[in-house]
Amino acid sequence: MTEQNWKTLLDIINGEIKKQIPAGFIIDCPWLPNWYGVDIIDYFTNDEIWFDANMKAINEFSDTIFLPGFWSEYGMCTEPSAFGVRCTFPRNEFPHAHKIINTSDDIENLVEPNPKTDGLLPFMLNRLRINQNKIEKAGHSIKFSVSRGPLNIASYLMGTTEFLTLILTDPDKAELLLKKITSFLKNWHELQFETFPSIEGIFMLDDIIGFMGEEEFKQFGLPYFKEIYNLNPKIKFLHNDAPCKVSAPYLNQIGINLFNMGYDISLNELKELTQNKITLLGNLPPRDVLASETPENVYLKTKELISTLNDKSRLILSCGGGMPPGVSTENINAFLKAVNEI
Repeated sequence: MTEQNWKTLLDIINGEIKKQIPAGFIIDCPWLPNWYGVDIIDYFTNDEIWFDANMKAINEFSDTIFLPGFWSEYGMCTEPSAFGVRCTFPRNEFPHAHKIINTSDDIENLVEPNPKTDGLLPFMLNRLRINQNKIEKAGHSIKFSVSRGPLNIASYLMGTTEFLTLILTDPDKAELLLKKITSFLKNWHELQFETFPSIEGIFMLDDIIGFMGEEEFKQFGLPYFKEIYNLNPKIKFLHNDAPCKVSAPYLNQIGINLFNMGYDISLNELKELTQNKITLLGNLPPRDVLASETPENVYLKTKELISTLNDKSRLILSCGGGMPPGVSTENINAFLKAVNEI
């Protein structure tokens, strides 16, 4: 991410009205490797390919803010791997983390990982170390510490249905699991901050928020997210492309100031739910429009989205979620053309 990109983000978050609404996308392994023309496994295991793929996207769409910027990751296996889960890496499919908590009794014996040494986390950091000079020579810097959120990680360790059932049937065990994961995540983000002093933001992804009722979210989500984001970065960025009506009114209380949502809610409604205190990144349908429609229809749908907006402050135009698989260069350019014509 360039310093100008970072300044733009801060300006928008602070409520500054720009002549041009910026465009931005979350990009990672579901889209970037195949768009670049390589298999996902090559993207994960070859640092040069990883760097070149990110640079190609940056150069191809130079007016776009890519978030979090040079994301070093191994898909959904990244944080669960530190807890000792078995990870499956097909050659050109998304990796999969296999659960290790089979009964609630296993939570007692779950060991909190050391992010300096455990799982894939040292490889994540080392990829950034190896490429740091090239990233900086290209005019960019590492600005975000990144992780999945505590609820998301819990769902990978024991299964989504099993975890959501646990919070209803044995809330004390659910709390114990979340406390262990939250303690680990605080250490993991702190390590990223210590390793790269240029980091000034936290980015977490957690869709499990969207499957909770309000009371469950207030007990099992709100306090743990608040504790992690309390590291006090300048930008507190959250992705949740599952339903967000329950959690949206509490995002400001957590400290979130940048939010990427799904597309099941309008930006106008979300601005009301958040009292327009949070910058929104969204929300063209990612799969059904950005990936699947013709460039002509992507352009028209983007113009339609823009025309519905009641308030263009605290807004970065994007899709509702991360960049999905199969989005073409032509479709991204059609989106950007519509944005640039505002």
